[in-house]
Amino acid sequence: MRWLRYLNQWRGTAKEAFNQVSTVAKFLCLLHVTDRYIISSTHVLNHCIASPSMLPTLNLTGYILLAEHLSHRFGKIGLGDVVLVRSRTDPKRMLTKRVLGLEGHRLSFYADPLVRDDSFSVVVPNGHVWIQGDNLHASTDSRNFGSVPYSLTEGKALLRVWPPRYFGSLR
Repeated sequence: MRWLRYLNQWRGTAKEAFNQVSTVAKFLCLLHVTDRYIISSTHVLNHCIASPSMLPTLNLTGYILLAEHLSHRFGKIGLGDVVLVRSRTDPKRMLTKRVLGLEGHRLSFYADPLVRDDSFSVVVPNGHVWIQGDNLHASTDSRNFGSVPYSLTEGKALLRVWPPRYFGSLR
């Protein structure tokens, strides 16, 4: 019986502790969902990708971008958007490229403009996008591995937030 009285003394404290832990857990869940599925900051370093593929839009020292994760889920990616795409060959690696073709678009391109003048033509299949780096001479992109399925698209970059002097749009 003595232990029941002891438990009753701590009931209020335990209930308050549980409420506090519950509030923190809810906040962390909300933070995770917001970061993963709505909007997040992304650190982009071109030299980690082993090429300056997005010069001059993204420099070699890297930027912190604000990326939203809703547009690609509703098919709202447009021509000229800078997107974050999961690499087909290395799922841990994220590519940052510009969308130059949507499903059904016919594109003509030079596979390697420095070596040959061979022009290729392709139609982007349904459920895919055509991505390329802004620096055509130093980019591994859809010209090399073909169009990318929407399912590999992780988000759309909205703007640069760091460093402050480059704050603004990516267009």
